[in-house]
Order: sequence, then C-alpha cells, then structure tokens
Amino acid sequence: MIMKFPTNFLWGGATAANQYEGGWQEGGRGIAVHDMLTDGNQENPRRIYCKADNGNITSIQAGECIPFGFHPFIKESEYYPSHNATDFYHCYKEDIKLMAEMGFKVYRLSISWTRIFPHGDDKEPNEDGLRFYDAVIDELKKYNIEPLVTILHFDMPLNLAEKYGGWINRKLIEFYLNFASTLFERWKTKVKYWITVNEINVLGGYWTLGLASNNRKTKSNSNQGETPVEDAGIKLQAIHHLLVASAKANKIARKINPNFMLGTMCALSGIYPMTCKPEDVFGAYEFRRKALMFSDITMRGYYPNYAQSIFDEYKFTLKKELGDDEVLKENTSDYLAFSYYRTTAFDCDASNTTTTGGQQASPNPYLQKTAWGWPIDPKGLRFVLNELYDRYQKPLFIVENGMGNYDIVEEDGAIHDDYRIEYLRSHIVEFKKAVEIDQIPLLGYTTWGCIDIVSAGTGEMAKRYGFVYVDLDDKGNGTFKRKKKDSFYWYQKVIESNGEILG
Repeated sequence: MIMKFPTNFLWGGATAANQYEGGWQEGGRGIAVHDMLTDGNQENPRRIYCKADNGNITSIQAGECIPFGFHPFIKESEYYPSHNATDFYHCYKEDIKLMAEMGFKVYRLSISWTRIFPHGDDKEPNEDGLRFYDAVIDELKKYNIEPLVTILHFDMPLNLAEKYGGWINRKLIEFYLNFASTLFERWKTKVKYWITVNEINVLGGYWTLGLASNNRKTKSNSNQGETPVEDAGIKLQAIHHLLVASAKANKIARKINPNFMLGTMCALSGIYPMTCKPEDVFGAYEFRRKALMFSDITMRGYYPNYAQSIFDEYKFTLKKELGDDEVLKENTSDYLAFSYYRTTAFDCDASNTTTTGGQQASPNPYLQKTAWGWPIDPKGLRFVLNELYDRYQKPLFIVENGMGNYDIVEEDGAIHDDYRIEYLRSHIVEFKKAVEIDQIPLLGYTTWGCIDIVSAGTGEMAKRYGFVYVDLDDKGNGTFKRKKKDSFYWYQKVIESNGEILG
C-alpha cells in the first residue's frame, strides 16, 4: 500500500551557531572553545594552539585531547573562522527572509552557550544574548517558520574546559541544565521542537567535550590509526555525563511544557560490509553498534547488552552514580534526529577504521564521490531510515543532509550548482519512498548549511553546502553579500509542491 506523503511535512534547512553566527565578542558573549580553532583544509587540519605555564607552545588537532598543563590561546598570525563566520548575528533578518522566500516550514538553529551564559557557570543568563534569540525566533514566527532549536551543537564555553576539565566533570551536568532550562522557560510558547545535543555519538577531544589527556599519541586524522585506549575511555565517560544531562533536560522540559517534542540527534550515515565475507558482515555489524549504542540509550533508556564489549575493547570501566540508570530509563526522547551524508564500507582487512560512532573509511567502488571524497549514496538513506525505525519505532527527522562542493560565480553573477540539485533530488526521492512505501513516520528534512557557512571539519569557506552563496573566502575576505544559487529556486519549487516537483 502506498501511503500519502504528509501535508504537514517540515521542509527546511539547518545551521550551527559556531559555523554561521559570528559576532563572537558582541552582546556580552563569552569565549567558546571553538573560538580557538584555526582555519584549515583537507591537507592541513584545523588546530588549537596551547601554551604551558613554562611558556612551551604546542598545537593539537580539533578532535584531540589537549595535553594536561597546557591552555589554549589565540595566535595572532592565524585566522579563526568562527569569530565572524558568515555573520548571521548581523544578517539574521535578511537570511530569514531568504528562508521564507524558499518556503521553509522549519529552520534548525543552535544556541551559542556563551551568548547566554558567558562563562558557562554563571548564575544568571546574559539578557542581551536572550534578546538576540528572541528577535531571531520572532522573525521566524513572522514568516510561519517553525524553529527547531539545538541546545548544544559542538559548543563548549572555554571557562568550563579550563576550570572544570570539560564533560569529564559531572559539574557540567548542572551548568548544562541551567542553560537548557533557561531556554525552555524563555521560549516555552514559541518553540515546539528541540534537540538536546548534536551528534552525541561523534563527540570527542577538547573542541566538543573540553577534555585533557596525558596521552600525546592521539590520532592525527580520522582515517589514520586508532584513538588511544586512555582517550577513548575519557570520551566515553564524558559522553555518559552528557547522556545523563540530556535525559534530565527532557525531564525538566516536560514539566515546563508537556507538548514539547524532544529529540536525540546522532550522526548515522550508513555502514555496509565490504563483501559477503563473514568477517566483513559481522565486523560491519559490530562497527555500526558503536554509533547506535548512543541512540539506543537515548531512545530505549538503557545501555545495550553489547556496550560492555565496547568498553572492554577500550579497557574502560564506566562510572555511574546512583540514579543514573533511572534517569536514562524514565526520560527517553520523543523522536530520533540524525545526519546522513554518505555510506562507507567495513573491510576487515583494512587498517583505516575509526573509533566509536565514526565512519569506517574504506571506499565503496560502486559509488561516486563529492569533491571532498564523500561517497554519494541516496539509496543508503532509505536503508538507514528503515534500519532506525525498525529499531526504535519512534518518529525520525533528517536534520542534516547535503553535499559540500566548490561553487563558481559566473561573470553574470549566476551560480549553477546542478551537482547540489542532483544530490538533494536523489535523496528526496529515496526518503519519499521510505515514507510512502515503507510507511516510516518522518517528521521533516532540513538540508545542511542552507546558507553558506564555515565548514566545521576543515574550517574552509570553499566547501559550500548552501542554497545561498556568501561572498567570503577561506581567510575571511569578502563582502558577506548573499547571492541565490540555482538550487535556491529548485528547492523553492520542491517545498511549494510538497516534494512532487523534483526536476
């Protein structure tokens, strides 16, 4: 039986404050860890420069743990993209008007923690920061665009990392709940859809968790080597604290407004076995569980049986406090939000695997790739939608999907991004099949980086995802002027027709 595609489907786009907002020292905003991240590219990863009390200087890559005794600093000779990003802070009215012109039903945004609590452990919020987001949400509502608010999206107040050691310290649960409850109370009648934490299964190191370590043999690239046992254990313990914080936030939110829709968000691009060799098949199954473990906890309410084998692999003993299990069990999420960009293949003979939640990097010979080497697999999206609904039997929400690519501005100002249109069109075709044929309840679809933003992974502007071009280069030079791409008009027709017109 073919099910009719829902008329209330939430079409839209998504961004993150650290890649889009800018205004890093305006309106009382404090310093975040991501403000210490330099630019980079595919060959030269983003770095955090840090200095010891004795004056020694080193640098780490974004996903690494900072060495104990070192402190991040801003190096004057380096460029820091998040400081201005693509300037939503000053351009939000223009940008939201463009979203409305495309017909957005929903816009997924994140809240800068340091704009609300500049140090993270402040007792009272920064009213200027709250008023900024009041204005953003009111502007969205003016155009009947539903705000989908991500509370924590690759964001960490620098003070919480420096003073408390990041999420390895349970004190951060208290600070996070103060932050989250402030948002819930402030917008209890204006925001329905919430995500407590972005991509909780891929967090790690100093950038996202504020972690330090004595182990300096951290991996230098997600496709090379393994994360050391010590750092993997620190990461898993820190994420446990974040899982508890997320569950407690759900509990608080439901008391404030029982009609809130509260989501978990994970990176769940698919994993295939490279061959039908049994070691590949079971290896892919085991590898996939390293990502699904986190959504299992937030959607089902407990650590799955296989979690212990993952802990054993990293020689890790999870430390829980009395009541943690009950909190997780009683405060599961209403829906599962996830990002989907690609699929990768598990090869038992390859050495280029990654750690919990990451992507196995062996190339799939049957798939084309983007300019950044990411396999393009629309059919994989339908596969993942079925995989996740079979597992959880709760609504799903695709909150990130898109392709990073180079865009060329022609002499007449036009930007012909047919490659982006084809990527998105082919993925929409597949998720519509998942809804209409497989009868999966899908709440909506927000494409990633709907207006050009700084790449989180590489720090580049050249890696563009948006329907709207922002005049800015990799070193922050440009006018910040917005320009519509061909995909802008294409997506406008897709939304207007509720997915019927895809040509």
